[in-house]
Amino acid sequence: MSDSGRQRQIVEILRDRPFASVRELQQRLGVSAATIRRDIDKIDGAGEARKVYGGISALDGAAQAGIAYARPYDENRDLAVEAKRRIAALAATMVRDGEAIIVHGGSTCFHLGVRLADRNIRLFTNSMPLAAYLSDHGHCSLTIAGGDLHREPGIIHSLAQAAPFYASKLFLGAQGLSQEGVLESHPLLVRSIVDLSLCADQIVVLADSRKLSIHARNVALPLSRIGTLVTDDGLSDTDARMLEAAGVTVRIATSSGAIR
Repeated sequence: MSDSGRQRQIVEILRDRPFASVRELQQRLGVSAATIRRDIDKIDGAGEARKVYGGISALDGAAQAGIAYARPYDENRDLAVEAKRRIAALAATMVRDGEAIIVHGGSTCFHLGVRLADRNIRLFTNSMPLAAYLSDHGHCSLTIAGGDLHREPGIIHSLAQAAPFYASKLFLGAQGLSQEGVLESHPLLVRSIVDLSLCADQIVVLADSRKLSIHARNVALPLSRIGTLVTDDGLSDTDARMLEAAGVTVRIATSSGAIR
């Protein structure tokens, strides 16, 4: 297949979905990751789609027309890794010694938990991967959600109301973000986010900037419930203004390591 033919096929893929990862396109088109990245650069330069961390995103109008599917944890874990680590590092500075916090499931929240493993804090999580990591490597006080294990999306959840864990902050990720709020496709994630949001004084969303182009089908929390968004420096001015107008404090973890 020619370069132009392959690039047209990538653009066609984005007509049905808002985002495609480098790894996914590499497997689908049978070429190297370097070739896919060159294709993405060409498509971005032509204005047909937008280059983002880990892959390529549909333009805003096309993204709004589609609905994202719930990406498996193992796949999402490998996207935008450096941005997620920077976001987690900045979020960790928001946690004080002696504080009680909730860290929800998700790959960015996992990186936050790793950062907090040896801190003098009380940490509650429903994340199976994070609980396993902290069991082996952490020294913080750890409380794990009770209930059934759901291997996908990698959380522990009970239909019965568990004994509450009250926290100063709830840190959570998002499949997507829009003016409607925190978006998720998986109904179990929506329910767990709603339940845990009632147990914290502040809600902090950890989401890399590509999440502003992903439109999932369910609103887990409206923007009015979000105190702070920690994201990367790929956030557009338009999205920043929208979030700030809704009363959300935006903190930027930049690639240079500076904090905004």
